[in-house]
Amino acid sequence: MKALAFNEFGGPDRLKLQDVPDPRPAAGEVLVRVRACALNHLDLFVREGIPALKTPLPFWTGCDIAGDVAELGAGAPGVKVGERVAINPNLTCGACEFCIQGEDSLCVRYGILGEHRPGGMAELVTVRADHVLPLPAHVTYEDAASFVLTNMTAWRMVVTQGQCRAGQDVLIIGVGGGVSSTAVQIAKLCGARVIVTSSSDEKLERARALGADVGLNYARDKDWARAVFEATGRRGVDLVIENVGAATWKASIQALKKGGRLVTCGATSGPIGETDIRLVFWKQIAIVGSTMGNRKEFNDVMRLFFAGRLRAIVDEVVPLAEGAAAQQRLAEGKQFGKIVLTV
Repeated sequence: MKALAFNEFGGPDRLKLQDVPDPRPAAGEVLVRVRACALNHLDLFVREGIPALKTPLPFWTGCDIAGDVAELGAGAPGVKVGERVAINPNLTCGACEFCIQGEDSLCVRYGILGEHRPGGMAELVTVRADHVLPLPAHVTYEDAASFVLTNMTAWRMVVTQGQCRAGQDVLIIGVGGGVSSTAVQIAKLCGARVIVTSSSDEKLERARALGADVGLNYARDKDWARAVFEATGRRGVDLVIENVGAATWKASIQALKKGGRLVTCGATSGPIGETDIRLVFWKQIAIVGSTMGNRKEFNDVMRLFFAGRLRAIVDEVVPLAEGAAAQQRLAEGKQFGKIVLTV
């Protein structure tokens, strides 16, 4: 089969559409013919090299996948050959204390398809049969692929970890990225008032079209934490959804009200953020980590997607062969929503 793989770590120029061995489904797995795979910053990090992973080469990423079931492994339950499916990219042991509690992303051997094993930037991929979800006829492969990871991540951040409620003020940092963009929809679904930040007026306008109530351009207003205070009657926000990291961390904490919560799932601008500990204890704020989502959260958010209450946010759709240029576009932050590769 063909895969958009890299044989050494580095920039997008390391990617090559090349022949690799066809995967075979193990017992309890299915083989999926990939139709669409969306990009995430995770693809960039793995391609650039994460020493702790000891990634075998050649390798290909891709965790947001939709396609057709092509073959069943022995004992694969609940699916049929030819069925259109989206894939839950969690990799878990199924036996540790966290898996038993249904907390997939806390698994002691947790991994993500496309990071810890080859993913969907290829013609075929294998996955556990209980991690595929049938797609309704009205849902396209491209929309499904663009929806999975960002929405299960944003749902856990906003609803589970953030405990978002009607009437609250929610600040979403760096709108335009996949998680931040869809977090706007989810927070509005919860009944919150949503404030977003971006360096692009165009992205702020697109966020307003998704339901954002207030847009702040941090390129123009360097003291945007103060602007958040003014927008909330000098109260601060109940919840900050943060995945930018070092560049915004200090101001994100400053923007919280007393007793507020900051939920983080990433650090695209760097992992070491300045924390004024006095603000943490004096304002009695909570800083909460969040990674991906569990199976219930995946199913909950996909049900809302299928019902039309949440929608896919697609920036552009390009062929797999143009994946290197697409990854460069993502790295430069030019997208709004998800870039999808078709296979």
